[in-house]
Amino acid sequence: QVHLVESGGGSVQAGGSLRLSCAPSVYIFNLRYMGWFRQAPGKEREGVAAAGIRTRSTYYADSVKGRFTISLDNAKNTVYLQMSSLTPEDTALYYCAAKGAWVETPLVADEYDYWGQGTQVTVSS
Repeated sequence: QVHLVESGGGSVQAGGSLRLSCAPSVYIFNLRYMGWFRQAPGKEREGVAAAGIRTRSTYYADSVKGRFTISLDNAKNTVYLQMSSLTPEDTALYYCAAKGAWVETPLVADEYDYWGQGTQVTVSS
């Protein structure tokens, strides 16, 4: 059974930075996309950033463009999310997701098959 293992969450003051990491616990056949999603209390899960494993294309939500960067280490099948200029609105549980097939809309949660347990990011003002 595939698990995605996330790390790097924590608490930071507004304006600070954090880096999240995620890697599958086992090999995912035909891994094509990995992404990051977040869910704040009382809100729906939203796509934050995604990347195509083979195309190296990247996708970002408007709310994080210019502040967050998604990157891949293909050798380790690891995806990172570098988050900078964090604001309290970024506070949420952040989830890693993966898909072993082509994805039409990389920032839509329903597209993904594999998920991590989530890592909490808390930004204080």
